Amino acid sequence: MPTQSPLAPGSRTGTGKAPGATPEPRQAAPQQQTPGEVTVVDPAMVKRAVSAAALGNAMEWFDFGVYSYIAVTLGHVFFPSGNPTAQLLSTFGAFAAAFLVRPLGGMVFGPLGDRIGRQKVLAITMIMMAAGTFAIGLIPSYATIGVGAPILLLAARLVQGFSTGGEYGGASTFIAEYAPDKKRGFLGSWLEFGTLAGYVGGAGLVTLMTALLSTEDLNSWGWRIPFLIAGPMGLIGLYLRLRLEETPAFAQLEREARTKEKERREAEKRTGLREMVFGQWRAMLLCIGLVLVFNVTDYMLLSYMPSYLTSELKYDETHGLLVVLAVMVAMMCVQPFAGRLSDRFGRRPVIAAGCLGFLVLSVPAVLLIRQGSLAAVAVGMGALGLLLVCFTATMPGTLPALFPTRVRYGSLSIGFNISVSLFGGTTPLLVTALIGATGNKMMPAYYMMGAAVIGGIAVLLMSESARKPLPGSPPAVETEAEARQLAAATAH
Repeated sequence: MPTQSPLAPGSRTGTGKAPGATPEPRQAAPQQQTPGEVTVVDPAMVKRAVSAAALGNAMEWFDFGVYSYIAVTLGHVFFPSGNPTAQLLSTFGAFAAAFLVRPLGGMVFGPLGDRIGRQKVLAITMIMMAAGTFAIGLIPSYATIGVGAPILLLAARLVQGFSTGGEYGGASTFIAEYAPDKKRGFLGSWLEFGTLAGYVGGAGLVTLMTALLSTEDLNSWGWRIPFLIAGPMGLIGLYLRLRLEETPAFAQLEREARTKEKERREAEKRTGLREMVFGQWRAMLLCIGLVLVFNVTDYMLLSYMPSYLTSELKYDETHGLLVVLAVMVAMMCVQPFAGRLSDRFGRRPVIAAGCLGFLVLSVPAVLLIRQGSLAAVAVGMGALGLLLVCFTATMPGTLPALFPTRVRYGSLSIGFNISVSLFGGTTPLLVTALIGATGNKMMPAYYMMGAAVIGGIAVLLMSESARKPLPGSPPAVETEAEARQLAAATAH
């Protein structure tokens, strides 16, 4: 488990003894910390924490990819026949409903994670997410049970959306609180690696099934397979998460609460929704602004662009989907390296580069995509994908550092999901509406540029957090030697 090393300045062994004193044996449980202490993390535990958190995100986006790519089939299965457009709209309506309850999930699971612990809540969200996805694969068709089919589909989607409301904030908090300060960007980047892997896996599986199965087989039973896969995936993820111990930052908070009962009561009174939102209003606004540019560009590229290529530019649907999948695979390859860059040069320069890139290159990239040739579309989409990596690789390490430990899970979950629901999830709908109202097919570029301006303002106002302790937590390092060096540097 992570070891809390109380290194007073000048100490040799991490036990708070004066130089030259006989070192005390290391104890199994973390010791109470005092100013000047350092957290020495267990590398094996950090790897398990990153794996378990990334798998949850992969499950969420596996479902996202499956649902998006198989939407036409789901419309035939769950809604009355006769009007294909109405079926598709109904399917996406059920999909969008999950976004409406995400903030509610954040308001429930976020504060719960700050009260009972990150690990427990992440185990709950994993169970709910897997159960909701698995349940979709078991729902009878409209032809079998009538109106009950779309009602059950909607219920399953609401369970998924509610659980997702506590997933990203908790997963990014969990990794950030486990990671050594100097590697928080690199380790956090694997969370979004899981996102991309899940989406590629879901979309790729549906594409493969569509190629191998007849339309009749896909409509009758084939569509269930991707959703049923969520069952075993959820059990694996739950096993990984149950093996984890609580993060050092939350464990320290619990120890302080036990030893200072009166302060604990006062803290509990303060740490409600009011404190998480209004008590952290500046950090909350920064979080919403950063998540806005992150998710508008994310949903624009990964969710809207396939439809834009097909509906607005009359591009071949199969080629458009394959280009998007290829871009995501390229992003996965670059993701960890961008995370390392943010550790070395700072979060602000990397995020600022992404904002500036979208501001300057959105119009040229969309013009290339509109040109229509496979090479031009690939270059335009690839440029947008590489710019998006500036956000996907840095946000898991940036957002948790905006908030102190006592409210981190709750404040981050609320801010993140409000921003996603209002701005990210609505991106395809609003851009389509703007194109329809103006007739201007460059609207995706202008929309991304507007998001980049808001993100740039947030970057200017935020503090650099790379290689620094999280607010309310002691410094975190990988080895006792680093802890001693840090304590010696602090002493001077």
